[in-house]
Amino acid sequence: MDIDFRVAIVLAPIAVAAGWALFNIGAAALRQVQNFLNKEA
Repeated sequence: MDIDFRVAIVLAPIAVAAGWALFNIGAAALRQVQNFLNKEA
């Protein structure tokens, strides 16, 4: 079975952008959760 690398070339930048967005949103979400938990205690 031969892999068509054109699909990977097209999807790679989209995957990188999605990963970067999730990384940034995840960091902000963790800070928000930590602030909420610290405020409650």
